[in-house]
Parts: sequence; structure tokens; C-alpha cells
Amino acid sequence: MLRQTRILLWIACLIAGMVIFMPFAGEANGDQTVVVIEVTGTIDPGTTSYVNYAFKEAHRIDAAAVILELDTPGGYINSAEAIRRLMDEYERPIYAFVRPNAISAGAYLALSADQIYMVPGSTIGAAEPRYLGLGEVDEKALSFWEKEMAGMAERRGRDPQIASAMVRRDLAIEGLNEKGVLLTLTANEALAVGYSEGTVADKSELLQVIGLPDAEWHPVDSRISDSLVSWTTNPVVGTILLMIGIGGLILEVITAGFGVAGILSMAAFALYFGGNIAAGVAEYWVLFLFVFGIALMLVEAFMPGFGVFGIAGIVSTLVSIVLAAASVQTGMVMLLISVILAGVFSVLAFRFFARRGVLRHIILSDEERADLGYVAPLNQKNLTGKKGVAVTALRPSGAAVIDGRRIDVVSDGAFIPSGEALIVDRVEGVRVIVLQLDPDK
Repeated sequence: MLRQTRILLWIACLIAGMVIFMPFAGEANGDQTVVVIEVTGTIDPGTTSYVNYAFKEAHRIDAAAVILELDTPGGYINSAEAIRRLMDEYERPIYAFVRPNAISAGAYLALSADQIYMVPGSTIGAAEPRYLGLGEVDEKALSFWEKEMAGMAERRGRDPQIASAMVRRDLAIEGLNEKGVLLTLTANEALAVGYSEGTVADKSELLQVIGLPDAEWHPVDSRISDSLVSWTTNPVVGTILLMIGIGGLILEVITAGFGVAGILSMAAFALYFGGNIAAGVAEYWVLFLFVFGIALMLVEAFMPGFGVFGIAGIVSTLVSIVLAAASVQTGMVMLLISVILAGVFSVLAFRFFARRGVLRHIILSDEERADLGYVAPLNQKNLTGKKGVAVTALRPSGAAVIDGRRIDVVSDGAFIPSGEALIVDRVEGVRVIVLQLDPDK
């Protein structure tokens, strides 16, 4: 028993020591550590989430410097601007390491760093903005992005005209590009015009030239949540999620109850809105607007009127979907494509299930056709005003002989004995309503 107690005390002391000394160990090694943020692929809201987490890690260990390792074809302008703001807030040096490409928004991030270093054969530039799926931007957006690029260049003492030529095709820099061609610099060209501080072969040489030869190279791995944000905010994936959400909603409306289609629809919309909200692209009120729109459509379904609730619900739902996207233009394109695909998907799915009889218990499919023996009721309006005799007592329904035919009739509520004279008062649908005939008439 004593031995077990000593072991437990030893373990407790060990854990306490780890808790006490671990933070100090991290702080002591911070001056000999460089945090590496790897920006690869498309720059999107998921990249912003990852970079934000990486800078927090750099703050936590008080890293000597941050190296922004770039290999990207570009991405969303608003995501790049968000990353630039994170860079501005960091007080230690930030070095852009282009390995091997910093194109478009990647060039903007490189210019936002304190210094730029490139590997042999790498490139930087070609930063013309474009709307997703809608071609070139208007002059207002183009001018804004050009000034953003030029401003980043000026801040580091670089020639702003070169940055402008990366954005505008109609600007030519002698010896670098021709008019009508976006400017892209190689590693040697960037070094020659002051758009990089040096060309290095690898990370060891980079650490040498920035004065931290013995520093630990500490890359920050992206989290699952960052990948999920990138995945859900991707326009292609977002369009698929919207297609599933809208298609599932349509199937739930035309079928009874709540089933698989409804669950898939809810999951798809949850991923779409949740991913964009987590990425900071959309605010929570956009989700509330979507839920409000669905609620209005449900009100319209249960309280049919002039369509005001239904129209307002549809408008609210569509607006929320567009506003949740990375940009209004992107949202409109995604919504248009998803609605078309959802319509086609819903029709095909409905026909598929109908052929297999899956829907026969919830959708009326029987027909009363003449070739199957079904005969429509006779139009008996011509009996109005004709006289007859009750062949059974009317309590109030019964039978009477009118115009030589035995007909099922009903009184207006009064009891009429068998054998009494009758007159047809009116015919309502298949009901022949009769009155007892006054003997004096």
C-alpha cells in the first residue's frame, strides 16, 4: 500500500513539473524558432482560418520570425486581405519564401511580407482580378486591387509601377513585359528590380541569409477544421451542397412525412452555412434569415392565402444563400447552377422511385377509368320540379320512383312515410333533395 502511494505521488509530481515548466521551456526556445506557414493551393477562407491559427502559435511560442512559404496560383481577394491584416498585427519579422510560385493573391501576400526570398525557377506576379465564372471585373474593382498591390510595394520601398503592371494588361515595363501581357517576374528578374531580397536554394540557405542559421524550422500543420472550411467554401462543393439542399427540400414538399431527403437537405444546408460562418465569410444573421424564409414558406403551406408569405419566404431564402457566399457574384452563380441541377435531380429521382413503386403508399396513383368499369354519376339536374312517390320511408334518405325510374333521394330533414307523393326541390351534385307534396296542390 505504501509503495502504491509513493508511485502515485511520484506521478503527481511529474505531471505538476510538466505543467509548471512546459510553458517556460516554450518561451526559452522561442528566440531560436521560426514558425513556417505553408500557403499552398487556392487562397480561400480555409487558408485564412489556418493562417490565423498559425500566427496564434507563433505568438504562443514567441517565435523569432515567421516564414510564409508560398506555392499558390492565387485565390479570393478578401481572404488575402484578411491574411494581410494578420501579418500587419505580428510584431516580429515576416519573410515570404516563394517556393515555387506566388501568383495573383499570392503575389499580394509576398509583397505584404517584410522581405521576399525566392528559389531558382520560381515566379511572382500575374495578379489580374476576375469574378468567378463571370470574367473580368469592372474598372472600380480593378482600380482598387491595383492600388492595393502598388501600396504594398511602396510600403517596402519597391517600384509601384511594377506591381500595377502585374494587375493591368495595358501597362508595360521596359525589358520585363509587353503591353497587353500581365507582368510575371522570375526569381532573377525579381532580384534585379528589387522585388526580392535574394535567391536561395533551400530552407537552410534561407535561415542563413535572414540571420537565424541555428533556428528550428517549425512548420504549423493545418487542422481538420481548416480543411473543412476550405472544402465547404469551395464554389464547386458549395454548388453541390446547395443542389442537395434544394433538391431534398423539393422532394420533401412533394412527398408526405419527413424522411431521408429532408435529412440530407438539412445536412447540406448546415454544411454550407456552417462552413461560411466558420470561415468568417458570413454572419450568423444570414443563417437566421434563411431559417426565417423556411418558416414563412411553411406558414404559406399550412395557411394558404394570397401568396405573400410564400413569396417573402422564397426571397429571404434565396437572399440568404447568396449573402452567405464569398461574394455576391459567386453566390448568384452558385445559386443559379444549383437550382437548375436540383430541378433536374428532383425530376429524375421522383421518376426513379415512382417506377419502383416506392411512392405508391404516399402518392395517389389509382385511376378510375371507363375501361376499368368506372362510370361517372349521371347528371340529374333535369329532375328538378318533377313529381314521384316514395317507395321507402325517408329518414331522411331513401328511395323514390321519379320519372319512371327508381332513384336514391334525401329529404330536407323531415321524415316522409313510404307511399307519399314527392316533388324534387333541387339537385346538388349526386344528391336529389325532395319535399313531401301537399295533397291540396
